[in-house]
Amino acid sequence: LGLPKMASAAVEVPTQVTSYSFPDDWGLTFKYDEDAAKVREHMFLATTLGKGADRMEDFGKNMKKEMVDFVSYYRRFPKIAGKPSFSTLYTAINVLAGHYTSYGFKYPLPEKRRKRLYQEYAEIAKSLKRGR
Repeated sequence: LGLPKMASAAVEVPTQVTSYSFPDDWGLTFKYDEDAAKVREHMFLATTLGKGADRMEDFGKNMKKEMVDFVSYYRRFPKIAGKPSFSTLYTAINVLAGHYTSYGFKYPLPEKRRKRLYQEYAEIAKSLKRGR
């Protein structure tokens, strides 16, 4: 894929958690930078949830709806759809949504998938910081 191999070593994979603060800010504001940062933040937390996490199924259902809404809305705008932050976030959304479709909302992501997602989250954060 042409991604630099060195960058992957710098990404830390956080320990999974079972207790956390359930977000109360689901949904879109229709301001791309805010929405992309929020979806990324929620996905980061989703990727950190371990087996038996509080309200894991509720979290997964909210997460999936937010991801679908995000992609459905923003992919219609060529200026946004062409941004590196959007394409990387879209890739990460496909990975997490695919996990939910295959395994349901109660099962944590496997380690290999978590590592790949954390790499993508780091890349998205960098792109957003640069306004790309």
